[in-house]
Amino acid sequence: MSTPHVVVVMGVAGTGKTTIGPLLAARLGVPYAEGDDFHPPANIAKMSAGTPLTDDDRWPWLDAIGAWAHGRAGLGGVVSSSALKRGYRDRLRAEAPGVVFVHLTGDRALIEDRMSHREGHFMPTALLDSQFATLQPLGADEAGVAVDVSGSPQEISERAFKALALLDQ
Repeated sequence: MSTPHVVVVMGVAGTGKTTIGPLLAARLGVPYAEGDDFHPPANIAKMSAGTPLTDDDRWPWLDAIGAWAHGRAGLGGVVSSSALKRGYRDRLRAEAPGVVFVHLTGDRALIEDRMSHREGHFMPTALLDSQFATLQPLGADEAGVAVDVSGSPQEISERAFKALALLDQ
Protein backbone atom coordinates (compact mmCIF):
# COMPACT_ATOMS: atom_id res chain seq x y z
CA MET A 1 0.00 0.00 0.00
CA SER A 2 1.39 3.36 -0.99
CA THR A 3 0.06 5.43 1.91
CA PRO A 4 -0.38 3.87 5.35
CA HIS A 5 -4.11 3.64 5.88
CA VAL A 6 -5.88 3.60 9.18
CA VAL A 7 -8.00 0.47 8.86
CA VAL A 8 -11.13 -0.26 10.88
CA VAL A 9 -11.78 -4.00 11.01
CA MET A 10 -15.56 -4.21 11.35
CA GLY A 11 -18.34 -6.79 11.52
CA VAL A 12 -20.74 -8.50 13.84
CA ALA A 13 -19.52 -10.15 17.02
CA GLY A 14 -17.69 -13.39 16.41
CA THR A 15 -16.33 -12.58 12.94
CA GLY A 16 -12.79 -12.46 14.30
CA LYS A 17 -12.04 -8.74 14.56
CA THR A 18 -9.79 -9.29 17.59
CA THR A 19 -7.96 -12.15 15.84
CA ILE A 20 -7.70 -10.71 12.34
CA GLY A 21 -6.94 -7.12 13.40
CA PRO A 22 -3.52 -7.86 14.95
CA LEU A 23 -2.58 -10.20 12.09
CA LEU A 24 -3.48 -7.56 9.52
CA ALA A 25 -1.65 -4.87 11.49
CA ALA A 26 1.48 -7.04 11.59
CA ARG A 27 1.22 -7.68 7.85
CA LEU A 28 0.89 -3.92 7.24
CA GLY A 29 3.64 -3.06 9.75
CA VAL A 30 1.42 -0.73 11.79
CA PRO A 31 0.09 -0.77 15.38
CA TYR A 32 -3.17 -2.43 16.39
CA ALA A 33 -5.74 -1.10 18.86
CA GLU A 34 -8.47 -3.32 20.31
CA GLY A 35 -11.80 -1.56 19.91
CA ASP A 36 -13.28 -3.22 22.99
CA ASP A 37 -10.67 -1.39 25.08
CA PHE A 38 -12.33 1.90 24.17
CA HIS A 39 -15.67 0.89 25.75
CA PRO A 40 -16.55 2.52 29.06
CA PRO A 41 -17.19 0.01 31.88
CA ALA A 42 -20.95 0.64 31.72
CA ASN A 43 -21.05 -0.62 28.11
CA ILE A 44 -19.20 -3.81 28.99
CA ALA A 45 -21.54 -4.39 31.93
CA LYS A 46 -24.59 -4.02 29.66
CA MET A 47 -23.25 -6.39 27.02
CA SER A 48 -22.13 -8.91 29.65
CA ALA A 49 -25.70 -8.91 30.96
CA GLY A 50 -26.99 -9.64 27.44
CA THR A 51 -28.36 -6.13 26.88
CA PRO A 52 -27.65 -4.60 23.47
CA LEU A 53 -26.08 -1.16 23.48
CA THR A 54 -28.07 1.86 22.36
CA ASP A 55 -26.74 4.49 20.00
CA ASP A 56 -26.29 6.80 23.01
CA ASP A 57 -24.09 4.12 24.58
CA ARG A 58 -22.02 3.84 21.41
CA TRP A 59 -21.29 7.52 20.63
CA PRO A 60 -18.53 8.03 23.26
CA TRP A 61 -17.00 4.68 22.28
CA LEU A 62 -16.99 5.58 18.58
CA ASP A 63 -15.58 9.03 19.35
CA ALA A 64 -12.71 7.44 21.31
CA ILE A 65 -11.93 5.07 18.43
CA GLY A 66 -12.17 7.96 15.97
CA ALA A 67 -9.76 10.02 18.05
CA TRP A 68 -7.25 7.14 18.03
CA ALA A 69 -7.67 6.77 14.25
CA HIS A 70 -7.24 10.54 13.77
CA GLY A 71 -3.99 10.39 15.73
CA ARG A 72 -2.72 7.67 13.38
CA ALA A 73 -3.56 9.59 10.17
CA GLY A 74 -0.63 9.39 7.76
CA LEU A 75 1.08 6.85 10.01
CA GLY A 76 -1.29 3.91 9.59
CA GLY A 77 -2.90 1.64 12.10
CA VAL A 78 -5.55 -1.00 12.54
CA VAL A 79 -8.39 -0.80 15.05
CA SER A 80 -11.36 -3.07 15.59
CA SER A 81 -14.92 -1.78 15.87
CA SER A 82 -18.19 -3.46 15.03
CA ALA A 83 -19.18 -0.27 13.11
CA LEU A 84 -22.42 -2.02 12.20
CA LYS A 85 -24.42 1.01 11.03
CA ARG A 86 -23.59 3.52 8.34
CA GLY A 87 -24.12 6.26 10.93
CA TYR A 88 -21.44 4.72 13.15
CA ARG A 89 -18.98 4.62 10.26
CA ASP A 90 -19.91 8.21 9.38
CA ARG A 91 -19.10 9.15 12.98
CA LEU A 92 -15.69 7.48 12.69
CA ARG A 93 -15.03 9.21 9.35
CA ALA A 94 -15.98 12.57 10.91
CA GLU A 95 -13.09 12.10 13.38
CA ALA A 96 -10.72 10.42 10.93
CA PRO A 97 -11.73 11.14 7.32
CA GLY A 98 -9.20 8.78 5.73
CA VAL A 99 -10.22 5.56 7.47
CA VAL A 100 -10.75 2.46 5.37
CA PHE A 101 -12.99 -0.40 6.47
CA VAL A 102 -12.41 -4.14 6.29
CA HIS A 103 -15.84 -5.70 6.77
CA LEU A 104 -15.46 -9.28 7.99
CA THR A 105 -18.44 -11.21 6.65
CA GLY A 106 -19.62 -14.76 7.00
CA ASP A 107 -22.36 -17.28 7.40
CA ARG A 108 -24.35 -16.84 10.62
CA ALA A 109 -23.96 -20.52 11.59
CA LEU A 110 -20.14 -20.33 11.27
CA ILE A 111 -20.00 -17.12 13.31
CA GLU A 112 -22.27 -18.52 16.04
CA ASP A 113 -20.14 -21.67 16.23
CA ARG A 114 -16.97 -19.61 16.64
CA MET A 115 -18.61 -17.44 19.31
CA SER A 116 -19.71 -20.50 21.27
CA HIS A 117 -16.11 -21.75 21.48
CA ARG A 118 -14.36 -18.56 22.58
CA GLU A 119 -13.52 -18.05 26.21
CA GLY A 120 -13.33 -14.96 28.36
CA HIS A 121 -15.31 -12.62 26.11
CA PHE A 122 -18.18 -10.52 27.44
CA MET A 123 -20.39 -10.75 24.34
CA PRO A 124 -22.87 -13.66 24.61
CA THR A 125 -24.11 -15.52 21.52
CA ALA A 126 -27.62 -14.38 22.49
CA LEU A 127 -26.78 -10.93 21.09
CA LEU A 128 -25.78 -12.25 17.66
CA ASP A 129 -29.30 -11.84 16.23
CA SER A 130 -29.38 -8.19 17.31
CA GLN A 131 -25.97 -7.69 15.69
CA PHE A 132 -27.19 -9.06 12.34
CA ALA A 133 -30.42 -7.06 12.60
CA THR A 134 -28.39 -3.86 13.11
CA LEU A 135 -25.78 -4.56 10.42
CA GLN A 136 -25.74 -2.23 7.42
CA PRO A 137 -23.06 -3.52 5.03
CA LEU A 138 -20.59 -1.08 3.48
CA GLY A 139 -22.12 1.13 0.84
CA ALA A 140 -20.60 1.44 -2.61
CA ASP A 141 -19.50 4.97 -1.68
CA GLU A 142 -17.64 3.85 1.46
CA ALA A 143 -13.89 3.21 1.29
CA GLY A 144 -13.45 -0.41 2.23
CA VAL A 145 -13.60 -4.07 1.35
CA ALA A 146 -15.65 -7.07 2.41
CA VAL A 147 -13.66 -10.16 3.40
CA ASP A 148 -15.13 -13.60 3.98
CA VAL A 149 -14.25 -15.18 7.35
CA SER A 150 -14.11 -18.80 6.25
CA GLY A 151 -10.75 -20.48 6.61
CA SER A 152 -7.87 -19.92 9.00
CA PRO A 153 -7.02 -16.56 10.59
CA GLN A 154 -3.90 -16.41 8.40
CA GLU A 155 -5.96 -16.98 5.24
CA ILE A 156 -8.51 -14.34 6.26
CA SER A 157 -5.86 -11.74 7.12
CA GLU A 158 -4.06 -12.41 3.83
CA ARG A 159 -7.33 -11.95 1.90
CA ALA A 160 -7.84 -8.66 3.76
CA PHE A 161 -4.30 -7.51 2.98
CA LYS A 162 -4.70 -8.30 -0.73
CA ALA A 163 -8.11 -6.63 -0.90
CA LEU A 164 -6.72 -3.47 0.72
CA ALA A 165 -3.82 -3.43 -1.74
CA LEU A 166 -6.34 -3.37 -4.60
CA LEU A 167 -7.88 -0.18 -3.17
CA ASP A 168 -4.61 1.63 -3.93
CA GLN A 169 -4.59 0.65 -7.57
